[in-house]
Amino acid sequence: MPTPETTKPWSDVIPAADLATFGREFAPPDRPIAAGTSPALVVVDMTKAFVDSTYPTGWSPTGRPALAANAELLAASRRAGIPVFFTKAYPEADHRPRPAERGRWKLNPQPAPLAEGTPPGDVLPDELTPRDDEIVINKGSKPSAFFGTPLASYLIHAGCDTVIVTGMTTSGCVRATVLDAFQYNFHVVVPFECCADRSQISHKVNLFDIHMKYADVVSTNETIGYLESLPSLEPALPVSG
Repeated sequence: MPTPETTKPWSDVIPAADLATFGREFAPPDRPIAAGTSPALVVVDMTKAFVDSTYPTGWSPTGRPALAANAELLAASRRAGIPVFFTKAYPEADHRPRPAERGRWKLNPQPAPLAEGTPPGDVLPDELTPRDDEIVINKGSKPSAFFGTPLASYLIHAGCDTVIVTGMTTSGCVRATVLDAFQYNFHVVVPFECCADRSQISHKVNLFDIHMKYADVVSTNETIGYLESLPSLEPALPVSG
């Protein structure tokens, strides 16, 4: 199993007193990855609407680097032959959610209108184009990739014991998905360069909290090293009659 890298993204914001408080009960932040041998990759809401500042939900300064990191991790996941899932909101990219579908989000009641001709944002970027054997889950307006979706059943069907969670935003849909994966008793790995947020303090503090309670927050390189350490997937043997 890959060894942990020493620098965590929250090292400049978490006080030593907080680290000491967690140290009374929880494992140290520099622990190695504790994951299983059958992971899946779940890319949460890495759509143009969140990656690109053209859209009110998007933030390009952090979204674009996270998109590049996701593309790198996606390639490694495909080489490793693990299941890959993506999430977005609705089946139709230009769907206009009804109030009940939108839910109770604390949204700006009068957002600035998009420029005429702006394409729908609920679309995966070209860098993350799913293959035919990869499932896109439409999770509506709720944060977690598990809430009201068949994701847990898909993971069980694939025999997964570990979920690698990436996407946007760290403090919202990523955190909610991590928490649900934890509650389903999956090991959870979060490669921190593959997540992003509008607020960097929220990004860092949420990664720290996730790491200390629910998951292993590690670098993309460590995550790829973990994938490369897995036993090679053997093709299924034909069943003789």
